[in-house]
Amino acid sequence: MPQQTMTETRDVLVEIAHANIDVDLLYATEANFTGRVLYPDSRVWLHRDAARALYRVAEHAAAACLRLRLLDAFRPAAVQRMLWAIRPDPEFVADPEIGSDHTRGIAVDLTLTDRDGRLLDMGTEFDAALTESHHGPVCISEEAHRNRLLLAGLMSVGGFAINPFEWWHYALPNAGGYALLD
Repeated sequence: MPQQTMTETRDVLVEIAHANIDVDLLYATEANFTGRVLYPDSRVWLHRDAARALYRVAEHAAAACLRLRLLDAFRPAAVQRMLWAIRPDPEFVADPEIGSDHTRGIAVDLTLTDRDGRLLDMGTEFDAALTESHHGPVCISEEAHRNRLLLAGLMSVGGFAINPFEWWHYALPNAGGYALLD
């Protein structure tokens, strides 16, 4: 699939701003598995289709007295290559030669908090390259199972599909219909 030019990318991506979405873009800090700052700032961008879907999820979460904490969204191809260089494991990082849902702007990494911003227990940390990070492991607490199911249910209402290997990763289906962006 051809990559879009920067002008076309600006027309497709929108900055995420919603009253019920807290941004904690860990790749804009050193608090990620690379130990390096990968993004120049903490603004979050998504394809306009994914943004609309995420806003629906945020409204449903608010109705349940929950908040979304957004950890990652659109990811430039250069960052995808850096992640792959450090963790070349297709279970947890998409091969940049194939392309990522993140580089299409249709994927989000996120978790849930209560209305006061306290993280809900999900059984593992974000970006933990462990089998316990998969959906459905038997070795996490009942509370973490419930919270993961709650997140999955909210995300499905917005039209997102789960990634079976990462409880935090959701993407719009039919990724092949979206161009790789850079």
